[in-house]
Amino acid sequence: MAEKRRADDAEPITAQEPKKAKSDGTTQDDPHWATPLSSFQDFEMIKILNDHPKNKSVFVHGKFKGHEEEAVVILEKTPFSEETLPIALSGETKLKVGLKNDIYGNYHGTPPAQVNGIKVSVVYPATHKHLVKYSQQETYLVQETEDDYKKITLPFLEAEAFRIQWVYNILEHKTESERIVYEDPDKETGFILLPDMKWDLKQVNDLYLIAIVHKHGIRSLRDLTAEHLPLLHNILKKGQQAIQEKFDIPPCKLRIYLHYQPSYYHLHIHFTHLNFDAPGSGVERAHLLTDVIEHLEMMTDYYSKKTLSFCLRENDQLLAEFRKAGRVPEKSV
Repeated sequence: MAEKRRADDAEPITAQEPKKAKSDGTTQDDPHWATPLSSFQDFEMIKILNDHPKNKSVFVHGKFKGHEEEAVVILEKTPFSEETLPIALSGETKLKVGLKNDIYGNYHGTPPAQVNGIKVSVVYPATHKHLVKYSQQETYLVQETEDDYKKITLPFLEAEAFRIQWVYNILEHKTESERIVYEDPDKETGFILLPDMKWDLKQVNDLYLIAIVHKHGIRSLRDLTAEHLPLLHNILKKGQQAIQEKFDIPPCKLRIYLHYQPSYYHLHIHFTHLNFDAPGSGVERAHLLTDVIEHLEMMTDYYSKKTLSFCLRENDQLLAEFRKAGRVPEKSV
C-alpha cells in the first residue's frame, strides 16, 4: 500500500495444459484485460475519485470502450533526475512568462516528452471495493484497546478472511522473483526483500522496499511476542546490510517500520529512505521496528495489551464495526 501494493490477489493456480503464449506473454484464452496496455486508446473517464496536489497524483474511475469492466487509473508525476535535467534546462523547454519583477521571474515551462513522463498504475478490472478504496473520504482516529481488538477487530478479520494468495505467490517464487533484492529462505526467521510498487527504482532518495516474512500466521503487530524477536532482529540486520550493499544507503538513512493497521494481514516491514515522504509513515500508523523490538524485549505481550491508535476511512467496514460497538460516534449530518 496504501495504500496496498496490490489491488487484488489471484485465485490459486490449478494444473492445466499449457497454452501457446503470444508476444506479450498472454495466451489466446486469457481474458482481454490480461493483455498489457500500450496506450489509453478507448479509455473513457467516468469521474475523478481523488487527487493529491502535494504528491502530484490523481485517481481516475473509467472504462474501456466496448467492455463492461470498470478500471481505476492512478497518474503520478515522476521526479526529476540528474540525467534528464540537462534536457529540461535546454532550448527544448519552452517558457511562457507568468510574472517578472526585478530579479524574480515565474514561468510556465513545457519540457520535451522524454522528461515529462508520468507513472501510471492501473487496476483493471476494478471492483466496488477498489472504487471505495481510492475515493476521497473522511478519516477518523480510532483508539483500539486490548478488549477492542479481541471483541471487534479480531472477529472482523476472521470473518472477512482477507485473501493474500498473491503474498504466497511471491514467497514461493511463482511471481516477481526477478524483483527480489534479497532473500533469507529460513522458514522461521527468513524473509524476502523487494521493491514496493510505489518505487520506480530510479531515484534512491525515493527508496521503498518491503520485507515479507516467510513464516505464516503472523497477521500484524498485535500477534508479535518475544518469541518473534529473532525474526525481527534478522530482518533489521540483514535488510539494512542488503540495502547498503545494493543501493549504498547506510542504516542511518533508513526509516524501518510496521503499519498498524496493515494494508494486508501477513507480517511485512517497510524500508524507506528518510528523504522520501512515504504514505503511511506518520505517527498514527507507523511503528519503528527498533521501537517494536525494544518493547517486546521489555514485555513479551506488549502489543497484545497496548492501546493502539490508527486511522480508518468513512467507508471502511472496520469503522462500521467500531461504531456498532459504540467506540466511534456516528457521523454527524
